[in-house]
Amino acid sequence: MILVTGGAGYIGSHTCVELARAGYEFVVLDNFSNSTPVVLERIERITGQPVRWHEGDIRDRATLDRIFAQYPISAVLHFAGLKAVTESIDRPIDYFDNNVHGSIALVGAMERAGCKTLVFSSSATVYGPEQPMPVAESAPLTVSNPYGRTKLVVEDLLYELSRSDPQWRIATLRYFNPVGAHDSGLIGESPVGTPSNLMPLVCQVAAGLRPAVQIFGDDYPSPDGTGIRDFVHVMDLADGHVAALAFLERNQTHIVVNLGTGRGASVMDVIKAFERLSGRRIPYEIVSRRTADIGISFADVSLANELLGWVAKRDLDDMCRDAWRWQSANGQ
Repeated sequence: MILVTGGAGYIGSHTCVELARAGYEFVVLDNFSNSTPVVLERIERITGQPVRWHEGDIRDRATLDRIFAQYPISAVLHFAGLKAVTESIDRPIDYFDNNVHGSIALVGAMERAGCKTLVFSSSATVYGPEQPMPVAESAPLTVSNPYGRTKLVVEDLLYELSRSDPQWRIATLRYFNPVGAHDSGLIGESPVGTPSNLMPLVCQVAAGLRPAVQIFGDDYPSPDGTGIRDFVHVMDLADGHVAALAFLERNQTHIVVNLGTGRGASVMDVIKAFERLSGRRIPYEIVSRRTADIGISFADVSLANELLGWVAKRDLDDMCRDAWRWQSANGQ
């Protein structure tokens, strides 16, 4: 049995679908701060299987101990946490409380239960600005915002944990820019409030819910001046988590692995691809750079291929097409 924290969230929900497809049984723990139980009903529709789930917070020791006592949990996929870079600058206490305190509580409960296999949802924000591209796992770690800092603190914790007790099996997955949705249109990215990421903003503009996409800076060293990111389809990320879990089942070790496509696409590339695939015009306006943004970032993914046998299969057209299908079906 696999425990999926934050399993009703964007990446967690898609990974639940892939876990079911791969034959794993799982149970979801989510406090629904940025999701809804409806997502779990939709996972059931996609997989044709009932979903076990509990509403609760990973910072709650009693909740965690109760779940580990109730189920024979052999591994944890840890997605639960706050994730907006800009918001983290305004709310650093909340981010450290949820992301760091929550992770400490979770691994403590795992240790008490004798469950020592963990796949951790980290982020490429730990690399910071001005890295040689593509950025490899060995690149210097330097963060420029509280969100990235919380991810790096948890990474440090997991490193020390595995060094203190070699029985731990840990995969830290640093993913780049998740986008897209399940091709059923039943689950996708549904942020609460104003989206902080590009693709849901583009979707909402295409749907007429917002007037224009704000592009934060057009003076970066890219062909069109807009920032370049490694956008990776959420279903490819889900596949990566299942591959990491399978790797840990075979190997007692601690690995840190990038998940991305290994290719960069600019903000304008995304807007133009989305216009072509949706048939909708996407108005945009150029505004000042944001403090926490970096110009160019894309992954060296050779280690994921080498260790996990994983490679991203879906391209930018797939990402835009699936995101628009989700947006169109859900009217959000």
